[in-house]
Amino acid sequence: MSDELIRRVISCIAASQKLPEEKITIDSTFEELGIDSLDGVNILFALENEFNISIPDEGAQGIRGVRQLVEALEKLIPSNGPADALAQES
Repeated sequence: MSDELIRRVISCIAASQKLPEEKITIDSTFEELGIDSLDGVNILFALENEFNISIPDEGAQGIRGVRQLVEALEKLIPSNGPADALAQES
């Protein structure tokens, strides 16, 4: 799990939910952050735009926290690995 991927996911969550990035950690749950299912959909849209990917509905349904979200994104980002995809995105 790359630090850059974690940073970008936290940044997306913070921006879409108007939360300070310092409040969000890799171990934060959506419940702790006050994120409901509608907020979760908005976060997924933001992440799809950020990483230029499509997140399948069935893959997103069980995600309840930042760590699960990062792990799911790692599987979806096309390349030799997340670090390569992130380098290409920047």
